[in-house]
Amino acid sequence: MSLTARPARPGPSWWDTLPLTEGPPDAPVALGGGATPDALIGAYRAGVFPWPTEDETDDDQPDDRTAGQLRQLALALRAVGRGLGRRPRPGYLPWWCPDPRAVIPVGAVRTTRSLRGRIRSCGWTTTMDQAFDEVVSRCRRAAPEIWITDELRAGYTRLHALGWAHSLEVWAGDQLAGGAFGILVGGVFVGESMFHSETDASKVALVDLDARFAAAGGRLLDVQIASDHLGRLGAVEIPRDDYLATLRAVRDDDVRLVTDRLPVARLLHPPPADPVPPVASPPPAV
Repeated sequence: MSLTARPARPGPSWWDTLPLTEGPPDAPVALGGGATPDALIGAYRAGVFPWPTEDETDDDQPDDRTAGQLRQLALALRAVGRGLGRRPRPGYLPWWCPDPRAVIPVGAVRTTRSLRGRIRSCGWTTTMDQAFDEVVSRCRRAAPEIWITDELRAGYTRLHALGWAHSLEVWAGDQLAGGAFGILVGGVFVGESMFHSETDASKVALVDLDARFAAAGGRLLDVQIASDHLGRLGAVEIPRDDYLATLRAVRDDDVRLVTDRLPVARLLHPPPADPVPPVASPPPAV
């Protein structure tokens, strides 16, 4: 059995000094910087993710900025707050930490009767990290907006090489039928995007990822921002403070996922396990 490798533990990050709980709930919490490994790893570990607008192009992206410059931009952004809206200044990479946060507790991905029928009859198999570049490329083409810029694509490729970014592939024979990719931060898997070329293949990718993550001891699938589609798959919204507290508690857990090729049909008979709640309830006051 093959497992994902444990990436090297990163050092301190200035992202952890940014008061995210005070940031705007529906606008970027920081602007600037580049999609370098240090910037991306520090951001995801702090609960922040990059999300460029469709206005931005690669030609608009600035050169990599120092942490001090990025901090100045973040502080300036905090000053304007909601007034910035969803159209940050072109040429600056926007970093988001929405409130509330959409998550799926591990083991809680929903399967409809039709999806279970697909799983039963499709004959597909799944792997992890066998076609990372192709999955990211297919996600980029399948999304309604091309938010995965060339800069971000290169950044995710570097994170994959460093053991932080992972892909889940769904195979129909030797053809890629669907997939998903994201960032593994200890007990939280931050899902970035999914695609399908066969009906239900992206849903199967999520169900399979959930099963592998649950078996590895994961806590939360972070799907970032709620949508009707994700809600039907089991996503719920929790306060940003609760999400950040859970992330800090589990981000250094040694969670490694099985990468072997496995039959999709196994998902109809998963081992019994109780879903782990996203946030532990505080003890009652005495």
